[in-house]
Amino acid sequence: MKPSAPLLLIDVDGVISLFGFGQTEPPEGRWTVVDGIPHYLSTHAGPRLLRLSRTYECVWCTGWEDRAEDHLPHFLRLPGGWEHVRIQHSKLHAVAEFAGADRPVAWIDDDHNAECHAWAAARPGPTLLVTTDPAVGLTDAHVAQLEAWAAVREDPAP
Repeated sequence: MKPSAPLLLIDVDGVISLFGFGQTEPPEGRWTVVDGIPHYLSTHAGPRLLRLSRTYECVWCTGWEDRAEDHLPHFLRLPGGWEHVRIQHSKLHAVAEFAGADRPVAWIDDDHNAECHAWAAARPGPTLLVTTDPAVGLTDAHVAQLEAWAAVREDPAP
């Protein structure tokens, strides 16, 4: 990852920890317990995030706060050492403050609302919102989209 790498803000619930899927045909994953709460973690989330970490500065952007860094690197076989956005009241406000105005930022979440889209459209810096289906989470198509977007940031056309 380069020092000028774009930020990748990563939600957990609905991106890595899946929900809302049918019980007869769940996606590939496994159950685990974090602080007494069961979570169904996607089998593919770890390798996909590891791939993205080569291009992006990865940051947890979740209500899990410190628990994301405390538990997920182990469960997902990630390197660890990722910061997290400190969410007080509004996730969007925390994201806007953390990202600043100009740095390229991509944000993966299962719950981007109209306010998030308006913020992304009005933000001076390059911004990409990637919205996941909480029953499926982060997919190969999302990874390809994120890599293509980052490549444009890295190597702009003349």
